Amino acid sequence: MAEGVDPPEITEVDTPTVACDGGGGVLGHPKVYLNMGDESFVECPYCDRRFVLKAGAKAAAH
Repeated sequence: MAEGVDPPEITEVDTPTVACDGGGGVLGHPKVYLNMGDESFVECPYCDRRFVLKAGAKAAAH
């Protein structure tokens, strides 16, 4: 990783669909809903926060 660049914040979740508002308040961003699809994670296009499906959590049924 490049020097001086912080890694994205990682949040473990129980469901493959999440909502992100960048932490809310004045420094946040518009609320977006993100779906992991077939992956075990998804990243917010605004703040780069990474949401990771917890071990043992069920992915979306097809």
